[in-house]
Amino acid sequence: MSVVVRYAPSPTGKLHPGNARPAILNWLFARRHAGSFILRFDDTDTARSTEAFARGIEADLDWLGIVPDRTVRQSDRVALHDAARDRLIADGRLYPCYETADELDRKRKRARALGRPPIYDRAALALTAEDRERLEAEGRRPHWRFRLEGRAVTFTDLVRGEQTVNTDAMSDPVLVREDGSYLYTLPSVVDDMELGVTHVIRGEDHVSNTGAQIELFEALGGTVPVFAHHNLLTDSEGQGFSKRLGSLSLEDLRAQGYEALAVAIMASVTGTSLPVEPYESLDAIAEKLDFSMISHGAARFDLNELAGLNARMLHTMSFEVARDRLARFGVDSEEMWLALRPNIIRLPEIADLATLVSGPVTPVVADEDREFIAEARDALPPEPWDESTWKSWTDALKARTGRKGKGLFLPLRLALTGRADGPELRTLLPLVGRKASADRLS
Repeated sequence: MSVVVRYAPSPTGKLHPGNARPAILNWLFARRHAGSFILRFDDTDTARSTEAFARGIEADLDWLGIVPDRTVRQSDRVALHDAARDRLIADGRLYPCYETADELDRKRKRARALGRPPIYDRAALALTAEDRERLEAEGRRPHWRFRLEGRAVTFTDLVRGEQTVNTDAMSDPVLVREDGSYLYTLPSVVDDMELGVTHVIRGEDHVSNTGAQIELFEALGGTVPVFAHHNLLTDSEGQGFSKRLGSLSLEDLRAQGYEALAVAIMASVTGTSLPVEPYESLDAIAEKLDFSMISHGAARFDLNELAGLNARMLHTMSFEVARDRLARFGVDSEEMWLALRPNIIRLPEIADLATLVSGPVTPVVADEDREFIAEARDALPPEPWDESTWKSWTDALKARTGRKGKGLFLPLRLALTGRADGPELRTLLPLVGRKASADRLS
């Protein structure tokens, strides 16, 4: 069977690590099995869906390295949804209901008070044609519910193993609103069928929906896909990410200079038995990650852990890989990159360090160090300089002045760089050169 997966975001907000997780896991599964990845915008919520959010999602996926084989929009597929609706009505599986939201709320409260589960009582099934005409004459418009079979629906989940959902403990789900628009379930099932989706990979918060969806697949004569419900990603405080709450977006992380692959690693490998460590590519993760490795507990996306991972990746990144992005930060040679990269967490930080080579630098010299710095300037060795120059120069100064340790090295660093920390002067000094070093020591 050729694997076909889909990632189906609603374009109602920006992607954050939590809703990027299923996108990446779907992509990894497709790559592992040489399958197809479909980006499907579930944009039936016309009040909140926007083209700007859709473009933003595409940009975020592209940044992560996810290139869909096909992109579709549910709003272009309404005729398919309408045909499925009409078939379900003709088969008696979709029935009209006229209760208002307040009436349904009172029914649920009454059921709880009587110690019964607050599920819909199917009162609408007892309405006659005359009853429906009367209610519509009063101005009521029906919403439409899918009549569940009320049985134990079993399926094998690639993450959670054998699962059973009892649909007799569920309310018949509303598939069509009073205004005729569709809720998530019907368009999703119809599109999964028509697009040939073989595997539905999504968050574990959808497990309870799966029983009703399997019944809907079967009612429409479709092939039920294989399901995989992964654990959810939370922030470092254990709180779920949310578009509505303005959780940290991929756009934010990109703007802050995090590596796309680092974000992808954190969003996918966290909460699995694989270590959170640098990988060469998404394909490298795909080769190793099996869904049986995904834990059943929450997975925490910690920004401090992301920063550490990002730094590890940069500290081993070759100049050839980084070259195209380094030019705008003033880094134009492999030697400069190798000297500066151990001191950055995110790539844009290298712009500040690049000034230590090219300037301008404001030397810092304490009054008690002025004579020592003047002597250090006079003792600068002739060029050419290499990584041994720093040691030979400071050894000579130590012998001449008696200074050692911090008293020797810190005044030199402050005078040469204007800061107390930074790249190793052993590698920095040859890049600065003798003339600029002498000027700073002056």
